[in-house]
Amino acid sequence: MKAANPVDRMDVQINRGMGLGLSRGAATKLARLRTPERIQDFISAIPINFEPEGDTALSVAEVLKQNRAHCFEGALVAACALYQSGQPPLLMDMSACEDDDHVLAIFRRGGCWGAISKGNSVWLRFRDPIYRSLRELAMSYFHEYGLRRKKTLRSYSAAVDLRQMDSALWVTHAGFCQEVIDRLTCARHYSLISTSQERRLRCRDDMELRIEQLRQFEPPAPLNLKSVEQ
Repeated sequence: MKAANPVDRMDVQINRGMGLGLSRGAATKLARLRTPERIQDFISAIPINFEPEGDTALSVAEVLKQNRAHCFEGALVAACALYQSGQPPLLMDMSACEDDDHVLAIFRRGGCWGAISKGNSVWLRFRDPIYRSLRELAMSYFHEYGLRRKKTLRSYSAAVDLRQMDSALWVTHAGFCQEVIDRLTCARHYSLISTSQERRLRCRDDMELRIEQLRQFEPPAPLNLKSVEQ
């Protein structure tokens, strides 16, 4: 059988993105990301969304337009790029104790799971597709997921397939993508550790806390209202 022409394959991917509601330019940009590794590089290069105006949940189109993203928003873009490349757009939520949730775009290769993830430090980013289950994948984040000295990761969700939602809710929505957040929150979650294991968790040490301070993008300086008035 003759191999598919790369140009034809690109056209298919672009048309798939436009079918979700993206402009040709946006669909072309994501269609160039043919592997999870390229998608991760693209997601990592997007500046962190520090939400200076308050909480956001930007759609794929809005992330590409505003050029900023936090973990949830980056996961939507990664899922869309995966879908354009021919893979299902799957998300997984990781829930934490006294800490923020973290959302991944997940994919399979050779029967194993991997993840694409937006983060401002190195710890909660890409995972190679070497994990035999979603539990294994989630556990790979356990020791690095923390708030100050506490390890906070507690559960992970079943895969959420965005094909089950109207693309207008996550690809082109101009506001807050609440419906996707609700779907992730309501998805079945599975505990990672028992209560007795939680009681015996070792606190993170000074070296771990120091390393955690490394950031790819520095937050903007606080607005100096006095200087603005002057």
